[in-house]
Amino acid sequence: MHLSKRVVGAFLTLAIGLLITAVWPVSPSELVFDQYELSSSSEFIPALDKTASFDFSHLSLIEQSSLQVYTSPSVTSQALGTVVAGGYDYQSQIFNYVVQSGDTVSGLAERFGISADTISWANDLNRNNTLKEGDSLIILPVSGALHLVGKNETLSHIARAYKVSEAAILSFNQISDANEIYIGDVLIIPGGKQLTTPQISTQSTVASSYFIRPTSGRITQGLHHYNAIDIANQCGTPIYAAAAGTVQRAGYISIGGNRVQILHPNGVVTYYGHLSEIWVKAGQSVAQGQQIGRMGTTGRSTGCHLHFDVRGATNPLARYSVGTYLSF
Repeated sequence: MHLSKRVVGAFLTLAIGLLITAVWPVSPSELVFDQYELSSSSEFIPALDKTASFDFSHLSLIEQSSLQVYTSPSVTSQALGTVVAGGYDYQSQIFNYVVQSGDTVSGLAERFGISADTISWANDLNRNNTLKEGDSLIILPVSGALHLVGKNETLSHIARAYKVSEAAILSFNQISDANEIYIGDVLIIPGGKQLTTPQISTQSTVASSYFIRPTSGRITQGLHHYNAIDIANQCGTPIYAAAAGTVQRAGYISIGGNRVQILHPNGVVTYYGHLSEIWVKAGQSVAQGQQIGRMGTTGRSTGCHLHFDVRGATNPLARYSVGTYLSF
């Protein structure tokens, strides 16, 4: 079979182009990143982060043919009236930022492509607050607000309060059914404005003796999203219910790995993340001190530890400093 000169020429052109690319690669500094979010191994790279260091390892290929990219949060949030982002786990891209010398709310807002109000609302800041080096800030992947679901709240109630669509809330939180929203859930409200009474910082007064320590180990990280303390120990270390209650959720999610979420009679919810084993199921009643699983490093985790957060009350472990060893 003979190929035409035109076909042969096309093949030669393609081959030469590939050869040039191989021996003379484009410098990462020549690429324009401002219009996209890039993801590699679930690592979020803010589009407007001018200080980030990029190389080709940050780019993911889909079927070895196309780059995996995500629309800039600032662009997405501006288009919420007509476009709902689907199929992308925005919840997993909430992260804690450690304040550096010289940081300001407005500067961080520009760097991460979100509004200054978004940072202020998520961290309960006001105009008179100055950032302190070493402090931890919650950074959202889109402009908007965080909402802690309260008793008897429904999706329609939340959407009306923030004046956003129900579809946007479901999509940004990867929830397929409005009935899957429970008290104690922390939701991203894309494009939402802070309510007159801030919801995310609402904490009820609970006696310190109400909760017991959920495991034994050393505290490796102080308070971080959401109201959590990390306790590290060997994988397989038993995890216990901090108080009696009913299991809301038990299963795997991308960021928390194997996790258990328990609703207690006082309306407070405790969350246990990164487990290696889960010993309970949704709807099950558990007693205080009952073993609910074992410590692990599932989900987004850098080692065997328990991510323990308390939703609706002060975390009882927050009074201990990093490095403290806790015994069950």
